[in-house]
Parts: sequence; C-alpha cells; structure tokens
Amino acid sequence: MGAAILTVVLAFTGYAGTYLNNLRLAQRAERLARVNRQLAELYGPLLALTEANSRLYAAFTERHPRADGRSPLQHGPDAEPLTEQEAAEWHRWLTAVFLPNHRAVREILTTKADLLCEQSMPPVLLEVYTHAAWDEIHAEGPDGRVEPPPSPFPASAVRAYARERFDALKREQARLLGRRRRP
Repeated sequence: MGAAILTVVLAFTGYAGTYLNNLRLAQRAERLARVNRQLAELYGPLLALTEANSRLYAAFTERHPRADGRSPLQHGPDAEPLTEQEAAEWHRWLTAVFLPNHRAVREILTTKADLLCEQSMPPVLLEVYTHAAWDEIHAEGPDGRVEPPPSPFPASAVRAYARERFDALKREQARLLGRRRRP
C-alpha cells in the first residue's frame, strides 16, 4: 500500500511540475509575442520615423542656414520670420517629407496604443500627436504661406523616448529568447 501511495504522490508531483513548467513556458511565449509586436508595430516604426525626421530636418536646416545661425523655424517673439523663398522651400519639405512622417506617426499612435509599455499615453506622445494634427490643418495658411505650429516639434524628446523603449524591449526580447547581449 505504501508503494501505491508513493507512486500516486510521485505521479501527482510530476504532473504538477509539468503543468507549472508548461504554464511558465506559455506565459514566456505570450510575453515574447507581445514584445515582438511592440517592436515591429509600435516602437520600431516610431523610432525609424523620428530618426528620419530628425536627420531630414538637420539636412533642411543645413541647406537653408540663417545669418543668425538659428533654425528657419525658430519659435519665440524675437524669431525672424521666414523669407518668401524659405517659406516656399519649407512648404515643399513639409508636404513631401514631414507631413507624411507625421501622418504615419499619428496613425501608429492611433492604431497601436494598446502596445504601449505604459498604462496611459505618455505626454510626449500626446504632444507629437497634437503637433501632427496642427501640421495637417495649418500646413498652408489662408494667404498661402506656411504657418508654423505654436511650439516646436518635440523631436529630441520623442526620439529619446522611442530609443529608450526600443532598446529596453530588445534587451527583454534577447532575455526571453535566452540570448545574452554582448557588452
């Protein structure tokens, strides 16, 4: 009788261990699938678009330097207004490059918010979304000139946010896959 009880206890322990191990593996697989989606559908595209915007804006300001060394879209009360030529060139870049990127960012934030790492929308992303909407509405003013937004695009903040989340998720992805990151 003792052997039968021992067999049942061992069988139950084996079953419980297998069940718990399978549960842990399933949870890990689900977490890996979510991390993969976060990288592929939200943070990867967000990082790519913000990096592209940053580099393209740097190229624009390099091609169109101002005598005082400030950005052509400098904000503030003492900012020099755009010349007619600068406004025309900015409008060309805005409609060909920046608006499509801002639309893509807005689309990502609208459709992929469920993949955010945070429980609520981070303020920097709300600011980006608002800026993208402003650009869409005010790309060209009623008199045909470009109307800059009331505040500059938070390029460095959103790029830093996207980079930080992307890198953290890549580390987690490597951990879930059992890979060690090289220093």
